[in-house]
Amino acid sequence: MLDLHRLRLLREVHGRGTVHGAARALGYTPSAISQQLSVLEREAGTPLLERIGRNVRLTAAGQVLVRHASILLEGVEAAEAELAAVAAGRVAGVVRVASFQSAFLRIVAPAVRALAASHPEIRIEAAETEVEQAAPALRLQQLDVVVGDEYDGQPRAVHADLVRERLLREQIRVVLPEDHPEAAAGRVSITRLADVPWASCQPGTGHREMQVRVCRELGGFEPDLRYSSDDFLILLELVRTTGAGALLPDLVLGHGAPSGVAVKLPAEGSVGREVFLLTRRTQTPAVAAVADALRAAAGESL
Repeated sequence: MLDLHRLRLLREVHGRGTVHGAARALGYTPSAISQQLSVLEREAGTPLLERIGRNVRLTAAGQVLVRHASILLEGVEAAEAELAAVAAGRVAGVVRVASFQSAFLRIVAPAVRALAASHPEIRIEAAETEVEQAAPALRLQQLDVVVGDEYDGQPRAVHADLVRERLLREQIRVVLPEDHPEAAAGRVSITRLADVPWASCQPGTGHREMQVRVCRELGGFEPDLRYSSDDFLILLELVRTTGAGALLPDLVLGHGAPSGVAVKLPAEGSVGREVFLLTRRTQTPAVAAVADALRAAAGESL
């Protein structure tokens, strides 16, 4: 009989592409995973993996097992949730949520507070994680709900096995020190900000890519990216204290302009960001309740 734990390891190796990647994600040593997969191959009576350079690839038999493993693991998850609900007499269970920073503050935290009153038997485990890392973990059932973001012109990968739902759409606004010469304008012309030092998220992030693209396409210049942080509150403080400019979304800015900065729309055109919800296609009652709470919190966040 095939062991469900070993099937989970096989699916993890498939999802990560390497034994070492699966080992890091699960907290095992690579040798421990290799040993377990060797046992699984003996149980299956056929090779399940083949090595391609430093990576591994499923054989045809391995693909069959991974497909069935996903179905079996979803069934176990549903059974555990139903048992927890029966034992508690109401919707219950653990729901693991990941979100990027500004949505964590303005959507996830209020939703957790609301759920504590409406569904006290649901345990929420929430972590700040960018969607690039969170989506693979969701597909591998290490997370249950992901709140992600997508800037205009920078589409995220599409996963056929996940459900994506828009929570809200934000405007991207120009943020300048309140004493900047352009701060008094109704809308700020990006072309007039070529000499401004800029504060943005770290290289490789969607926010930094958006900021470079806007400066190039709307402003016609290469931005002087002088300050970097993935903490939007730090970016706001950099604008306030160093004279830098930034392009920040509504969730970061809240209602109105924070103290010491001017917040304006760009004169050359609209730039936006979609905040979305990602879940697996099969949802437990606890996950559905958390998704409902996130939708409600998103509706009140702007």
